[in-house]
Amino acid sequence: MSANTSYWGRMPAVTKNLIVINFICWLADYVLTRNLHLPVVQWLGLHYWGSPDFHLWQPLTYMFMHAGFDHIFFNMFAVLMFAPPLEERWGSKRFLIYYLISGIGAAVVQELVWWGMYGPAAAPAVTIGASGAVFGILFAFGWLFPDVKMFLMFIPIPIPARIFVGLYAVVELFLGVAGFSGDNVAHFAHLGGMLFGWLLLLWWRHKDKDTFSQQPYESKLKQWIQRKAASRKDKAADRRRQGTYHYQDPVKETPKGTEKSPEEQEMDRILDKVRREGYDSLTDEEKGRLFRR
Repeated sequence: MSANTSYWGRMPAVTKNLIVINFICWLADYVLTRNLHLPVVQWLGLHYWGSPDFHLWQPLTYMFMHAGFDHIFFNMFAVLMFAPPLEERWGSKRFLIYYLISGIGAAVVQELVWWGMYGPAAAPAVTIGASGAVFGILFAFGWLFPDVKMFLMFIPIPIPARIFVGLYAVVELFLGVAGFSGDNVAHFAHLGGMLFGWLLLLWWRHKDKDTFSQQPYESKLKQWIQRKAASRKDKAADRRRQGTYHYQDPVKETPKGTEKSPEEQEMDRILDKVRREGYDSLTDEEKGRLFRR
C-alpha cells in the first residue's frame, strides 16, 4: 500500500506532526537524560508557580514531555483515533489552536489545584504529558459527533460518544478527589483540558465562528464588506443592462389608404388653432379657408 493511500498518508497534517513531535521529544528526553544526565523534565516539565524551577514556557512545553513509552503511546493513540475527524472538520489552523488551548488550560487548572494544596509554598510538584490536550480532543469529539458509538475497555457495549465523554469526566473527577492521598495522575489537569476546550467551543459559537464546518472563519466585518461589495456589483450590472435599452414613446402607424390630404391636414391645423387660441386669432386667409370648407 502506498503512503498516499495508507491511513498515515491520509492523516491531516497537524495531527500527524503532533504525533511525530511528541515522539521526537520523548526520544530526545530519553537519550539526553539517560546518556548525558541533562535535566530535560526539570527544564520543560510544568512546575508549581511558587517553585524556583517554574518558567513561563512550561505551560506549553510540558505537554510534549512524557514519563515513559506507555505514557506517550496511549496519549498519541488517542490523538491518532480522535483528532483526524476534528482537524478535517475545522481545518488545521483551528484544530492546532484548540489542541494548544486545551493543553495550556489543563496547566492552568493544575496550577490552581496545587495552589489549593500548597499555598505559596515552593512545593516540589511537576506535571508532564499531553493528557490535558487529549481530554480536550475527547470532549470536542463528543460535542461534534455525539451519536458515534464507542466502546469502553472490557465492556463490549456500544456507547454514544456524548455519554462516553460524560462518564470519563465523572471518573476523572472522582479519581482527582481521591488522588489527594497520593495518586500520581493529574486528573484535574485532564478535567482542565475538557473545561478549556468547552469554553473555547462556546466562544467560537458566541462569535458566530463556523465551528461545525470545514470553511475557514470569516469575521462579521469581513462578511459585511463582502455583502456590500456584492450589492454594489449587482447594482452596477443592473445599470449596465439598463443602459443597453433606449426607451421611447410608441409610434402609432397610420393604416395604409387612410392618409389625409394636404387640404385636410391644413383644415385640422386651423381648427386646432381655434380651439387653443380662439376664432379671432385666425388670419383672413385662414378664415377664408375655414368658410370655403
